[in-house]
Amino acid sequence: MNVSLPAIPTINLGRFLRGTAAERAEIAATVAETCRRVGFLIISGHSLDQDFFDRVVRESFAFYDQPRAVKDRFHPTGPAKQRGYHGMATRGLGRTLGQDAPLDLRESYFLGPVDDHRAHFAQIPEAATSYAPNILPDSPPGFDGTLVQLYRSFEQVAADMYRLFAVSLGLPEGYFDGMIRRHFSILAAHHYPPLAEPPEPGQLRTGAHTDFGAMTILAMTEAQGGLEARLPDGSWAPVQARRGELVINLGDMMQRWTNDAWASTLHRVVNPPGLSMASSRRLSVGFFVHPDYDAAISAIPTCVAPGEAPKYPTITAGEHIAAKIARSHKG
Repeated sequence: MNVSLPAIPTINLGRFLRGTAAERAEIAATVAETCRRVGFLIISGHSLDQDFFDRVVRESFAFYDQPRAVKDRFHPTGPAKQRGYHGMATRGLGRTLGQDAPLDLRESYFLGPVDDHRAHFAQIPEAATSYAPNILPDSPPGFDGTLVQLYRSFEQVAADMYRLFAVSLGLPEGYFDGMIRRHFSILAAHHYPPLAEPPEPGQLRTGAHTDFGAMTILAMTEAQGGLEARLPDGSWAPVQARRGELVINLGDMMQRWTNDAWASTLHRVVNPPGLSMASSRRLSVGFFVHPDYDAAISAIPTCVAPGEAPKYPTITAGEHIAAKIARSHKG
């Protein structure tokens, strides 16, 4: 069965946040069923302004059009690797599953938290890299401020999604509020340029993987060669948000948090059908949502049947991400 977007519904987030009790219940039920089945949603009615995202795209392309030597000035040199610029084909997400996969055909820019929480976590030395200072670009002019503003915009969407997820799990709407005050979420702007030469066998724009955190929020441009999610029947479905929409997918942390009730789904970014296609240039901006470093990830009560024990022991969000990253490097 080849099912595409109907398997991944579009949810009006604004209708949930400001709707009637009946509307909210209907949306929450749809979200709960979709998260159990495939772990991907498309949302409209969110707070990320489209005109602002258009500016993000223009300035991001201007940054990536600079010579490699200029971009490499913003590459991280310390232990916090999810900061600054990472060049083309320097990382391979397929390897996070232990596969000997080729490196991904993309380049990226990463931002971590824009609020300084290092003093709060001073007694947890292993938290230092999660709250390390950002590396902000000084060219093109104003791009640094745009990235910070974009991070702030995604923070609001994430907070709204946590509230929707809480209700969808049969919890009070503010269930997650106390766990996201000092989050260590990561913003990643991924650039997929047109291909200049044939890829290696099995090489993709992004290899098949699952995300590590609670959820990922994606804003993207439309172009040949895009995101695909693996459906329960094993087929791959294209996932393309329309203008003004965002893609949401669950990560491994949310699957653990929900005691495997909700799915963290394999996904990939496929190559365009031909080389040097100007129409295949693509920008995808992901916000990888983590709660506070010391937030306890223990089975959500509504996801544990009476008389049954949780499938996983309690772990902190920081410990979960650190274990996933260590396994990915080992892979």
